Amino acid sequence: MVRALLFDLDGTLAETDSVHYPAWAGILASYGYDADWNFYQERISGRLNPEIAAELLPQLSEEERRRIIEAKEEDFRRRVGELEPLPGLVGFVDRAREGGCRVALVTNAPRENALAVLGALGLEGCFDPVVLAEEAGAGKPDPAPYRRALRLLGVAPGEAVAFEDSPSGIRAAVAAGVPAVGVASTHDPSKLEALGAFMVVEDFTDPRLDGLLFGAGRR
Repeated sequence: MVRALLFDLDGTLAETDSVHYPAWAGILASYGYDADWNFYQERISGRLNPEIAAELLPQLSEEERRRIIEAKEEDFRRRVGELEPLPGLVGFVDRAREGGCRVALVTNAPRENALAVLGALGLEGCFDPVVLAEEAGAGKPDPAPYRRALRLLGVAPGEAVAFEDSPSGIRAAVAAGVPAVGVASTHDPSKLEALGAFMVVEDFTDPRLDGLLFGAGRR
């Protein structure tokens, strides 16, 4: 029986890469990078900001990288009004909660970003708990955020289902023992399947998802 649904934020609740991408591309252009979409998907999407900055801008001091990250995230938050929930998300979350499922958020995003996105999508108060990588000791692909969510919810890994759009998120859920649904909003469905997603959907209108709540749908 599924007792809890664990949702990633970026790319899962909403297609946010189209907002993150120009913010990162603008910053990196100043340092000689021509960051196209493939570069963004392979080197940035789903990763933690300090790791991205350390890898791409090793010539800068830690303080300089911190200021760049802050500027990028401020740019992102100015753009969140452009976002909309993925199709079917709100109804699916409502049905889960009405059916007695706990619904949690598990994200690598900074707190300010998470709150800004939830507010822009009209989803404040829908997710309890909200688990941030910065409070879990490590970020995805490490399983720490998912393990923290399971502890806070008091459920076993097999009693939860994770929803993730990125390779790092799928890896984190699988490593924590949580069955993962891949949300192919930005990444190739076959890549998410290869990493261990037991189902891949385009969005939350997929009729198979109600099987997770009301029986069937999981192997």
